[in-house]
Amino acid sequence: MGLTSITQIPGIYAAHYTNEEAGTGCTVIICPNGATGGVDVRGGAPATRETDLLRPEETVNVLHSVVLSGGSAYGLECMSGVAHELEKRGIGLNVGVGIVPIVSGACIFDLACGSFSVRPTLANGMTAAATALDSNTPLERGNVGAGTGATVGKLAGPSRTMKGGFGENVQVSGELICGAVAAVNACGDVIDPVTNIPVAGMLDKNDPSSIASTIDALTTMAASMPLSRTNTTISCVVTNAKLTKAQATKVAQMSADAYAHTIKPTHTTNDGDAIFVMATGQVEVPLDVVGVLATQALEQAIIDGVSKAKTAYGFIAAHDL
Repeated sequence: MGLTSITQIPGIYAAHYTNEEAGTGCTVIICPNGATGGVDVRGGAPATRETDLLRPEETVNVLHSVVLSGGSAYGLECMSGVAHELEKRGIGLNVGVGIVPIVSGACIFDLACGSFSVRPTLANGMTAAATALDSNTPLERGNVGAGTGATVGKLAGPSRTMKGGFGENVQVSGELICGAVAAVNACGDVIDPVTNIPVAGMLDKNDPSSIASTIDALTTMAASMPLSRTNTTISCVVTNAKLTKAQATKVAQMSADAYAHTIKPTHTTNDGDAIFVMATGQVEVPLDVVGVLATQALEQAIIDGVSKAKTAYGFIAAHDL
């Protein structure tokens, strides 16, 4: 049987915290021994933590956790909870007087889904981290974790918006493993890159059982329907490849092609799109092989996120179209 979850990659632990009633949550990915990290942020309105530290020229060369969260900028609080839980367990960078867990992450805007006033908290981050380390099981997908309150196809407003979600995929080539997870919360339509058929997106005004083209709508209505800052697809690629920080950054940049292949439009001025990379360093392979395999995994994770979503909070899911 092939690998189906990043939790099956040696040295990687992951779990969700989900508040189904409030329509929000977070997803925590942990590498207790430390991974080599990279990041690529292409959206114009990101909510992120510790992305500068991942730049190749910076001196910290280890990443212990990536957190994907709902709650917009408020959700950054849960990442401190992850750091507290890791510190309790002795996981972090030794700085002489103690340890400092290196925790990076990004948030989606889900405040218009469920409850505006409920966001992932420090305690929720601690809970997710503890769950990951204590019971490392394959991740659920759909309306869970960072994808709980995710929506897609938002240009024409809530009445024509569809449900997004949390997706995952793992690709294997020989000894190389590249897995990807994504919280799909895009303004644009999600397109299957193989068939070029929309999977989820902006519902057609005249036929709510079909999907209209957000790009066509945007180019004809740009003056009267500006994008709002409610759109972000955030992802993490996990691989057992041996990479430097510069190489991990390049893999993140290459993986951004997955967004262009599956989300139309993407990387807009009001998106906060971000891709993190965690490399555990077990397998030496050419960099371009890692980048291509990671891109394939992320494409399928994005499709998986909307395919596994369930109708909720007044937003229909692709499964019910």
